[in-house]
Amino acid sequence: MLKVIIPVYIICFALYVLFTRHPDFQDGQITTATIHFVKDSATTTTEAKAFYNYDKVEYAANTNYLFRNFKDGETVKVIFETSNPSKAAVYSWWGYWIQWDEILASIFIPVVFLYAAKAITSSPSPEALREQKEM
Repeated sequence: MLKVIIPVYIICFALYVLFTRHPDFQDGQITTATIHFVKDSATTTTEAKAFYNYDKVEYAANTNYLFRNFKDGETVKVIFETSNPSKAAVYSWWGYWIQWDEILASIFIPVVFLYAAKAITSSPSPEALREQKEM
């Protein structure tokens, strides 16, 4: 059974990732950006931002990815929408293509449904068994 479930999971997750990235990698434009630490006015903490230029305007992309650390002055690739350049993301495997919350949800939700289905069908009532035999 695992020989079927694992390839189906990998194919479904790959197709999900391929068509749900924002900004879209097929329509987006990739450019280089420089990481700088900026103090957030609302929380008064410093956070890393990726600064890039498009049409002579400077934009900042969010770099808050779990398990990903940046250094000040580091050069990274950024993908953004040309129609709305302020929507951007650091273009990397971890953070853009693969995100921890999607991995957890894609494993947790099917496991919950599997256990729910087993719990529902494990002990049928005698009436249900009789009805099934009659069919």
